[in-house]
Amino acid sequence: MAKIHRTAIVEDGALLGADVDIGPYCIVGARVRLGDGVRLQAHVVIEGEAEVGPRTIVHPHAVLGGPAQYRNDTGEGARLIIGADNVIREHVTMNVGSTKGGGTTRVGQKGYFMAYSHVAHDCEIGDGVTFANGVALGGHVIVGDEANIGGQAAVQQYSRIGRNAFIGGLTGVPNDVIPYGIAEGRRARLVGLNLIGLKRKGLPRERIHALRAAFRAIFTGDGRLFDRAEAAKQKWREVPEVQEITGFILADAKRSICVPTRLADDEEE
Repeated sequence: MAKIHRTAIVEDGALLGADVDIGPYCIVGARVRLGDGVRLQAHVVIEGEAEVGPRTIVHPHAVLGGPAQYRNDTGEGARLIIGADNVIREHVTMNVGSTKGGGTTRVGQKGYFMAYSHVAHDCEIGDGVTFANGVALGGHVIVGDEANIGGQAAVQQYSRIGRNAFIGGLTGVPNDVIPYGIAEGRRARLVGLNLIGLKRKGLPRERIHALRAAFRAIFTGDGRLFDRAEAAKQKWREVPEVQEITGFILADAKRSICVPTRLADDEEE
């Protein structure tokens, strides 16, 4: 049975799962669906067509399901889908999708979204991500599973952040960041691989060595980046992490990839 504080407003039509706990001064809109065990602590606003997965905890002053921040968007059919077991801290905002962008913003499960972080319209967020305080995503950004984005980082619209990537605090991300990559700087530059994360995942040493060798071949060799990525794909066929990185790069030759500073300077000359 749901527990609803007497000061909360739950509009007719909202669907509440078992053991939902809605705290003081929360507002839950008519098209909202809350999964079993969801907790809204206080002053939380969930509006629009929004679904919050089971056992997710939402802290005070978060606003979920607000309209896309997109000029002249009608909002028709727009929605926000949030998976299970997320922690959404104070003042976090997550918008529904846009009419022109497909209509749906998706957030995976077991994410941790610290205070004031923002997920814009039409973003796709994987499982187990960590957003530090003040992270801001533009529209249509894709973030892979278990990515970690540091405080006050800003990710430009349509960018991709690969699985297990690490983005330093105060970093501006205008380009795609490869899986397992570490990027930092005022305009993000690739500074290496997230080796600590790989070791914590228990990746065998020989695969880490192969991944490091492939990274050097892709980002410090001769010729075009996409040609080097294709060569690495063929050379390290038995290393899943290399295949993931090269597949990420080769998915679309028109996309701009975050690269190390030296390589970026060479390509700009």
